[in-house]
Formats: sequence, structure tokens, C-alpha cells
Amino acid sequence: MMPTEAQDTAIISMNNIVKSYQMADETFYALKDVSLSIEENDYVAIIGPSGSGKSTLMNILGCLDAPCSGTYFLGEQAVASLSEVELANLRNQSVGFIFQSFNLLPRASALENVMQPLVYRFIAVKERKRLAMEALERVGLGNKIHHLPNQLSGGQRQRVAIARALVTKPKILLGDEPTGNLDSQTTLEIMALFDELHAEGHTVVLITHEPEIADHCHRVIRLKDGCIESDVRRQAHA
Repeated sequence: MMPTEAQDTAIISMNNIVKSYQMADETFYALKDVSLSIEENDYVAIIGPSGSGKSTLMNILGCLDAPCSGTYFLGEQAVASLSEVELANLRNQSVGFIFQSFNLLPRASALENVMQPLVYRFIAVKERKRLAMEALERVGLGNKIHHLPNQLSGGQRQRVAIARALVTKPKILLGDEPTGNLDSQTTLEIMALFDELHAEGHTVVLITHEPEIADHCHRVIRLKDGCIESDVRRQAHA
């Protein structure tokens, strides 16, 4: 069993996490006694079928939801002790989210979408633009900064979303089925980008039901019925 205090080298440390919901006269357990530790520069896939607890675990990892019991440290911060405002600040500073549906502002340009998370850090506009430009160039979209989402392909929109996640220099990149709306060729391109980001030192956690996506990762955590069924560390396929 993992100790309840934060791990020295762990970015994420969870111990005996339980999440349950009351449904009429029954209690439904989405997560049951889940313990895991994720280190800096881990490249992790959390995989499982629908109903396995993946989305619930992602919401807790990303500080979007709180467990009913257990302890969760994000870095050195005990998440359970935080107020809603403090949780929002921690999300903004520590987690870069990449969603299946991109979640871009439809009337904002690529540059404006990537600048958005920096608004909450009270950074001057000129510096926000510089950082957003840098992030867009990193994902290969330096020539698309003024395009609206509907002027971009699905793969380009996801690259904008990845740039938006990168711009805050978060502790972890957390992807929720990040290739779920993409065709097979574009999926390969986006996964190659995640491979590059991991190689550069980023910590990447991907929530997926697709074994092909998990094959890129160096560690695969498999969930079933709210429990960790297996946790295998290996080298990614060539």
C-alpha cells in the first residue's frame, strides 16, 4: 500500500480513493480503493471499457471532482484541503487538459484560444501573445494563428487544444480520449506529437478505450469495475 503522505518524486499520488454515488436506495461505486503514483515524465494510458471508472478517475486527477474518501496529492498539494477557488487555481497552474471535442471557443482565433488560460494569471497581453505564439509554433500551427476553429481541420483543432494545454507549462498533460473524433491518419499524427512531448520531458496521461492509443504509452493502467485491474510499465512499441 502506498503511504498517505506525498511522494518525493511523484507528481500524482493517490491513496485508497473511493468515489460513490447514491442512486435511489443503492450506492454505486465508480471507483473502489484506487491507489496509484505517477512520476515526472511518465507516459501513461488509463484504459478500460465504458463504465470502468476512467472518466471519474480523470475528473479527480484533473481536480474537476473530489473523491468521497482517500487522499490525493498533486505535487506537494493535498487536494482535499483546497477551496473551490484554490482548486481552480491549481487546475490552471498544474493541469493542461486536452478533450475529445477540442472545447475551443468558436468565435476566437487559434491565438486567442491558446491565450485564454493565461488571462487568469494576470499576464500582460503582449506576453500572453508571445507565449501563445510559441505554443502554436511548437505544435506546427505558427501559420494558422488567425484562423477560427471552423477554418481548421479536426487535427489542427486538436493541435490548437494541445497548444492551449501547453501554454501554462503545466505539471501534467491530461488527455480525455484526445483522438476520439479524428480519423486514423490524423490520430497517428496527434499521437506522434504526444510522443514528442513526452520525449521533451512532459508528463502525459491519456484516458482512452483504444489499445492502439495505449500502445504509444510507456505505462498502461487498466481499470475494470472501478478498480485497477493491472498496472504495467513497458517500452512503447516502435
